[in-house]
Amino acid sequence: MDMRSGPMRLLRLVVSTVALLSVVPGSRPATAADAPAASIATAAVVMVESRVPSDSRSAGSLGTERRGGGVVIDQGGLVVTIGYLIMEADEVSVVEADGRRVPAEIVAYDHESGFGLLRALTPLKAVPARLGSADGLSAGAATVAAAPGVVGPTLVVGRRSFAGGWEYLLDSAVYTTPPIPNFGGAGLFDSEGRLVGIGSLIVGDTAGDGVGPPGNMFVPIDLLPPILADLLAFGKPSSPASPWIGLYPEPSGGALVVARVSPGGPADGAGIVPGDVILGLGEAPVRQLEALWRGVRALGSAGVDVPLKVLSKGQVRDVVVKSRDRRTWLRLDRTY
Repeated sequence: MDMRSGPMRLLRLVVSTVALLSVVPGSRPATAADAPAASIATAAVVMVESRVPSDSRSAGSLGTERRGGGVVIDQGGLVVTIGYLIMEADEVSVVEADGRRVPAEIVAYDHESGFGLLRALTPLKAVPARLGSADGLSAGAATVAAAPGVVGPTLVVGRRSFAGGWEYLLDSAVYTTPPIPNFGGAGLFDSEGRLVGIGSLIVGDTAGDGVGPPGNMFVPIDLLPPILADLLAFGKPSSPASPWIGLYPEPSGGALVVARVSPGGPADGAGIVPGDVILGLGEAPVRQLEALWRGVRALGSAGVDVPLKVLSKGQVRDVVVKSRDRRTWLRLDRTY
């Protein structure tokens, strides 16, 4: 998963300025009601650190040393985080609030949800969080966002789908404001201190209307319980993998322009190159990432042929891409 394109590029451009934001439209002051949830969040959140081999597929875009948050969810030291922090890592550790560093092992990585799981190899002082549900969150709901060293009140702006250029699609992500730093793997807690989301991105427009306010996108924790048993047993869901084609389009001028392709991936093998424009899926025109990813998934599971209509060097051509399971391209076998 190479996130140099799209949201990951936006993430890197703006993260250095987030800490300077002190007044954000839609933000709210802390109240006494926030205190219990903030206390619970502080007790459950840990720092996640990972080292990734330089020859991994994601090293060029995400780096070889990664750091973010995670939330302890059971007495055995199981930590849920955002998957890109630990993807392809060969060494991971958990750092508690007092600075104690504990070695950990990767338990699972799931691209579809975006979650990663790791387990501390020695007992933690952190107090496990209870899992809640993002389904009850509506616009204006009071929440608490917590990352290592950062805990603060947030407001839910709304729930809507999210499509990323790295073939990532969520039906109903949680958007909150104001933005928090250290958002990768941060925990989102409801007013009762229950974990309802895991931080993924910073976004400039949480409302989706082009005017903001800025904030964060959280993956709803509701996606975890249905796959948790599989993740613990197999390191991945047991359901068939979605088709992966290995290209990274960016919306531009009402079209989807290929920013890059995965070296050795399906699109690369089919001759698609950066600068090509994806015009359609079969004979159906596509202009948005969400429509493209939904259409590709509707074709079947990994291995299915994906017919694309591509504008390349001024000529329209039909290209059939043989999809595959993304996990077979990523170098995950060194971890589990």
